Order: sequence, then C-alpha cells, then structure tokens
Amino acid sequence: MDKVVASADHAVADIAGGSTLAVGGFGLCGIPSTLIAALVRSGATDLRVVSNNCGVDDWGLGLLLGLGRISRMTSSYVGENKEFARRYLAGELEVELTPQGTLAERLRAGGAGIPAFYTPAGAGTQVEEGGLPWRYAPGGGVAVASPPKEVREFGGTRYLMEEAITTDFALVRATVADRHGNCAFHAAARNFNPLCATAGRITLVEAERIVEPGELPPDAVHLPGVYVDRVVAADPEDRRIERRTVRNPAESLEEK
Repeated sequence: MDKVVASADHAVADIAGGSTLAVGGFGLCGIPSTLIAALVRSGATDLRVVSNNCGVDDWGLGLLLGLGRISRMTSSYVGENKEFARRYLAGELEVELTPQGTLAERLRAGGAGIPAFYTPAGAGTQVEEGGLPWRYAPGGGVAVASPPKEVREFGGTRYLMEEAITTDFALVRATVADRHGNCAFHAAARNFNPLCATAGRITLVEAERIVEPGELPPDAVHLPGVYVDRVVAADPEDRRIERRTVRNPAESLEEK
C-alpha cells in the first residue's frame, strides 16, 4: 500500500481542535517541522500535546505555542522556551512534567497495548503524593494539581503506577521512509520518534528521503510501516543545531 500523500497540508487536514498529539523529537533533533508548519496553517486549536520538549520560541512546537494553539503539554524537559515558561506561570497552559524515562515508557506501553506499569521513578516525592501544579490560576494559586499515584511494593522497593499514553495522532520525522511507511531514524532522532509513532492512532511521518519498497533493508527498519498511516516529503535542510559550540581560532593557534 502506497502511503505517500501529496502534501503536509493534506496529511494534517483531519486534525481537529481538541485533538491529542504525540510529537517526536529530542531537543531539536528529529522535530517534524514540516508537519508542524502545516498544522500552523490549518488553524487547529486547543491541542493537547505529548512531546519530550516544546521546541524553541521560533521553531518546532514553539510556533503553535506562541499562537496560543496548545492548551496542554505532557513533557519531560521545557528549559529552552521562554514563552512556554511565561504561559505556564500565567495560567495559560496546563503542563504535566514527567520523568524522561517514564515518558518514554508510557508512550511505548501505549503503543504495545499495555494500560499501565510500575516504576520506582518519583517514589517518595511529590510525584507520588500529588499536588504538583499542572495549571496555575490567572490570579495566582494552583487551578489544577497532579493527583496522587497508586503505590505498590515489590521486593522491598516502592513503585508508582504510571498509565500508558495513546493519542489521536502522532507526528514524527524520519531520515528515510519507503512508500509502505517503513522508517529509519538517525542518531538522537530515534529517541522519541518511534515511540510517538506507535502511540498514535493515526501516525503521520515526514521523511527527508522517500524510497521505493525494498530499498530500505529490513535490518535497517526502526519503525515498521504497520504503525504508519501517511508519509510526506520533508525538507532535509530544515534542521537546527540547539547549541552551537566552536573553538576560538586564536586558542587553537596557541595550543599548537
């Protein structure tokens, strides 16, 4: 089955307001920027997004956030986006912060049909007790707080129950995809993209290179096409470096 569609705008056309989205990317690696740009053009609002982070102020999910189109984020890291902090503290955004490994496992469990699991992460902290501010009230105080988590003991160790995550849609970026939806990811872009893809009921993939079936060796497939519904072409140059660090040329000469 050929899953390649004509454009990113066509791919996201049925993402309605209030939809839940699992969005791939790790830092600025593997962000589905082509699909996000199409979602910006679509006008969908009240989006509830699950992603490791929320991009930066002028790229990735930060574009939707800046337009006020995201109402809730489930993330593990949000430190690169000033507008994110402003909206959260002003009560304009609901935020569920989740330990990074727990977030990854919640997505994996959702894709595998496992409703919940137990983890020691967060045991004995406010994650267990509840009361973490998910949404602040506009005038101050906490409008929505995290609930307490179920606790069980195994082998003398306390574990928290975490529920799996599934979403209406998943948006991911692959380095290579074939027309059947089989995908390969490069390096850190593989951290969350395959997990998000399996957790989405409808999964959209943007690929930097689209090949014919059979061109992608079976051993190179990181995400089988059975999890993918639509494939679109992505701009291979539409990528960013999160923190560019270079050596001062003068220092290099002094070392020599």
